Amino acid sequence: MPNPHDLGSTRLLAQLGFPALATTSGGFAASVGRADMTIDRDAVVAHVGAVAAATSLPVNADSERCFADTPAGVADTVRLLAEAGAAGCSIEDWDPETRAIDPLPVSVERVRAAVGAASESGIVLTARCESILRGVHGLDETIERLLAFKEAGAEVLYAPGLTDLEGIRRLVAEVGAPVNVLLMPGGPGVGDLAGAGVRRISTGSRLASVAYGSLVAAATSLLEQGQIDAGLPALDRDLAKRAFV
Repeated sequence: MPNPHDLGSTRLLAQLGFPALATTSGGFAASVGRADMTIDRDAVVAHVGAVAAATSLPVNADSERCFADTPAGVADTVRLLAEAGAAGCSIEDWDPETRAIDPLPVSVERVRAAVGAASESGIVLTARCESILRGVHGLDETIERLLAFKEAGAEVLYAPGLTDLEGIRRLVAEVGAPVNVLLMPGGPGVGDLAGAGVRRISTGSRLASVAYGSLVAAATSLLEQGQIDAGLPALDRDLAKRAFV
């Protein structure tokens, strides 16, 4: 389930044959010249709606902390995303305002509110524990939090940042629910993750980073050498004709 960052990348990934897509908060923010987790709810909901309208594939929404400090606000966000066309959305336990992981009771209450709204709206709710990605807690605490999120009703569990295959196997075995893993550079690939029992794999902002990295490499070549390096990747014209309408 790769993560497009704009409508062009949405159409290209759909044309390549992936079965589902997900938005990326970091990739979308970069596409409008902003840092990750600095975009407001209205802009994210509009972006999710545009992505969902650009493809017939199911689209999962990266909805960060659901842009609300209260459970009622969390539920409102989930409903808005469902109305925009999302097939699913996520809620994470990292608070960008405090730069900290929410206390577990607070996180569980928020997940429970998101689950209720998702169930009413007929979409899938993914609960994310950001501890490993943020370097706050280890695997034991992460599993404890994910189990609490499962108890609160989350259908999919997600701990981005895991790269150790044995740790991933342990997490999958202990949480006893569908697990999403973030595909990490240098980490295990799709085949190994599937073999470990992972049910869903996403790419986060990695594809956006590759796209912008390629642009910078080409522009640097132009600036320093007066020509764009012919060895750099370029979009296949036939693929573009099929993807872009």
